[in-house]
This record gives sequence, C-alpha cells and structure tokens, in this order.
Amino acid sequence: MITKRIIPCLDVRNGRVVKGTNFQGLQDVSSPVELGKFYSDNGADELVFYDITASAEGRKLFTDILTQVASTIFIPLTVGGGINTLDDFDRVLKCGADKVSVNSGAIRDPQLVHDAARLYGDQCVVLSADVKRVDGQFRVFAKGGREDTGMEAIGWIKKCVDNGAGEVVLNSIDTDGVKGGFDLPMLEAVSNAVDVPVIASGGAGCAENFVTLFERLPKVDAGLAASIFHFGQVKIPELKQLLNENNIPVRL
Repeated sequence: MITKRIIPCLDVRNGRVVKGTNFQGLQDVSSPVELGKFYSDNGADELVFYDITASAEGRKLFTDILTQVASTIFIPLTVGGGINTLDDFDRVLKCGADKVSVNSGAIRDPQLVHDAARLYGDQCVVLSADVKRVDGQFRVFAKGGREDTGMEAIGWIKKCVDNGAGEVVLNSIDTDGVKGGFDLPMLEAVSNAVDVPVIASGGAGCAENFVTLFERLPKVDAGLAASIFHFGQVKIPELKQLLNENNIPVRL
C-alpha cells in the first residue's frame, strides 16, 4: 500500500516564512533555511516552498534563498511562485527543486503545463489550485488567492491533469489558516475527477484532522500544512505515530 505523505509548507515573502488566515494578515514566522532543515531532520516526507508574492508583484522567484534551502534538506522539494515560462521551470530545477508548482502561470498560459510536462516529465509538474466557493461553485483564484478568475475549478483542474500535470495541490481558501479541518467536500470532488496524486492543503488544526482526511478520503495522497507545524502545535513524528495507530500507512 502506498504510504500517505506529510508535507510542511513554507510560504515565503521577502525571504522569510510567513503565515496568515484565508490568505490574509501575514505574520513573520522564521527563516526558510532553518525551518526547512528542521523539517527534513524531523520526519517530513517532502517540503513545499512558495514565494507567495512573486506572481502578484510580477517578479521572478527568489532563487538565492531557494538554493540555500535545497542544499540543506534531504527530502523532495516542490517549489512555486512566479512560474510563468519554461525558463522559470529550468531556473528553479537548477536551484535544486525536484518538482515545480504552477498556479497563476498556468491560468495565464494553459499550454505551459503541457510544454513543461513534455520537457521535464509529468512527475515534475505540480498544479497548485487556489479554490474558493463563489455562488455555490468551486472557483479558481489567481495571484495568491487575490483574483477570481471566474473559472469553475473541477473542470480546470481536470484539464491541467489531461495536459500533463502529475500532481495536484488543492488549496482551499475557505479553510486556509482557520484550523477547523481540511475541506473534505472540495477534496472529494477533485480526487474523484482526476487520477493523479492529490495533496490536501488548507485547514489543518490538529493531528486528528489528518486521521479524518485519510479515513474519509482514501484517494487523497498527502496532507499539507503550515502554521500547526511551524508553531509546534503538531509534531510530525507524533502525527505519523497517530496515523500508524489508526492503520493509515506512513513512513515512520
């Protein structure tokens, strides 16, 4: 049986890890280099690094800090933020990323997912979808959750997977930072629509939320969180022990 992955997320702004609620009110947390090493040493299965204001500010991702993070960890690294061209993919991969996450860039140019998958392989291309309910519909948002694209999310995600995205990170803006649990209805809709790994993001408030996620939605491959790990509310080794006790396969 494939083990479930536990993935901390570093939201980076101006070279520092930050965290907010519903994508708003960002607070300084730590150095991404120090935090990345801590997670690598303490049982995380992968690490996600988002330069969260790169797209909104219309600039390229900070590669100097990314290179430092990549050189200090020994787990797979997914990187996103300001990924708009194949050159951006190339630059980030050369900095040490294993996978590249694309969001606003794919909305702007749907061909980017197809071209990147053909050049680097499906396993390298991660679609990061920021989704929020609008008038009863799951809607795709761009620029770090700031801009409603008007696009229906499930169809959009399916199209990107058909174009070659090998993995989907589903970020629920509705539950982000609220700590009331993952957005199970949204995750169920996406995991039923695609046949690639789906990573749940947004809403984890305690270790039990991960148990609920994997028990209710066995198709979901991984749980991603930020603040509960950053602030020590949930320790990854203890979380994995709890999952193991609940017969959920994890790498101990």
